[in-house]
Amino acid sequence: MSVLLRRAWEWATGRSAVWLCLVLGVDAVIAVVGIAIGKSLNMTALLSAGPLLACARCNGRVTALVTGYALALCALAAWLTDSLTTPIQRDRFAVVAMSGILAVVVAIIRGRRETRLIQVADRVQRAILRPLPAEVGGIAFASHYQSATPGTLVGGDVYDLTMTQFGPRLIIGDVKGKGLDAVSRCAAVIGAFRELAYSEADLVKLAERMDDRLAEDMGAEDFVTVIIAEFGEGEVRLANCGHHPPLKVGPSTADGEMELLAPERCALPLGLRADPVQQNVVLKQGDRLLFYTDGLVEARNRAGQFISIDGQVADALAAPGLDACVEHVADLLLEHAGNALGDDVLLVVAEPQP
Repeated sequence: MSVLLRRAWEWATGRSAVWLCLVLGVDAVIAVVGIAIGKSLNMTALLSAGPLLACARCNGRVTALVTGYALALCALAAWLTDSLTTPIQRDRFAVVAMSGILAVVVAIIRGRRETRLIQVADRVQRAILRPLPAEVGGIAFASHYQSATPGTLVGGDVYDLTMTQFGPRLIIGDVKGKGLDAVSRCAAVIGAFRELAYSEADLVKLAERMDDRLAEDMGAEDFVTVIIAEFGEGEVRLANCGHHPPLKVGPSTADGEMELLAPERCALPLGLRADPVQQNVVLKQGDRLLFYTDGLVEARNRAGQFISIDGQVADALAAPGLDACVEHVADLLLEHAGNALGDDVLLVVAEPQP
């Protein structure tokens, strides 16, 4: 039985693991109560509750293991109450077994439907989030995007880059929520940015116009934190709407050339009447900018500690080659979090070119 529990725990992840513990506990309580009462009121048929509960959250394989666990408890309770060979006990075995088979079928069907929905959202998001070009307007870019859901891109992080008459403009943000709702909000943010980035010269007014556009379609509690960056000759202009400040790192982090580019005052996110201020930041040859979402700063290790943005991450940004640099930061994050991200993470690194 210990092997059964260990394998079930390995296959279950995230919320399914918590749900699995609850399911196993429910069946264990039923078995203990049934043994304590004895023959007078045999409760072993109620062990079918375990598989039926498991199929609501767990996959078919884990549900099958829970069914085996329930049958084992059923046999143990029958043996301890001296009712193992009675005809009514065989009927109880049949009830638990048939309930388990039904639960496995339901879990498989539900899992396939959820997989199809994730695949649809994944394709939609791939169409929305275009790969960043290697270089635009004398600025080199590299990005890394990883969803907290293994093997998918479905999440609430958003980015886009376009070349305008005002220079290269980049947007990076994090919408409230996850799944299909988050994908639809990502599409709205990207649509507003692509429409207005070419016509609005002022970066703050661009953010305010996007806020007006998005507020029409968002609920009262919906919002999007974003940074809009405009790259010019020797500088970058930023409009921060409630997002984490980017990290600027010079050619030599050992000399302390790093800075979190926090705005003078915090502005509200888009959808909540954002009123950002423009930051003009000097961007010299060899400087690198890291834009990121909260999946980076909120990742904890087993000790509950956050990753050091101006320490570990800044050192990782010094890796030669922009693509290797962003992958180095991503590897550092996964190592810190034990390969179990609690939220989607988006990393974009920018560097002026000669």
